[in-house]
Amino acid sequence: MTLVVNGIEHRLDIEPRRLLSDALREDCGLTGTHVGCEQGACGACTVLLDGRPVRSCLLFAVQAGGRAVRTVEGLSGAADQHPVQRAFVRHHALQCGFCTPGFLMLIAGALEEDPAVDEDRLREIVSSNLCRCTGYRPILDAARDAADEMAAARHPK
Repeated sequence: MTLVVNGIEHRLDIEPRRLLSDALREDCGLTGTHVGCEQGACGACTVLLDGRPVRSCLLFAVQAGGRAVRTVEGLSGAADQHPVQRAFVRHHALQCGFCTPGFLMLIAGALEEDPAVDEDRLREIVSSNLCRCTGYRPILDAARDAADEMAAARHPK
């Protein structure tokens, strides 16, 4: 099968029951996608599939065949970080960092779809992933900051 991850084709010979998270980490060598609960509850394994956040531990790799997969390694360009990454740095929105790739992908996917998201929806989005260290306030502040930056970039004054 062929998996297109971060714009790069990976030809893989894998079993149909292989999880996308395992294929990304072990077969593609992209270890930025973390595996936490392996039940889809924590969100550490969140990647973008055709631009939408998904839990890679709940999908078989074959389900992603022929579709665009984007991992945290593909979030920033060669020259610049993604607005969500910059906001996470500004707001110190991480501590141990285990959940960070999942939050980055979750928030980036949501904001790329709609950077004008309101505060209640942003809180709902952020609450779908688990973090045991930060208390969520810095993550929510970073998400709001990134949303503002992305909305301003879409509609410059």
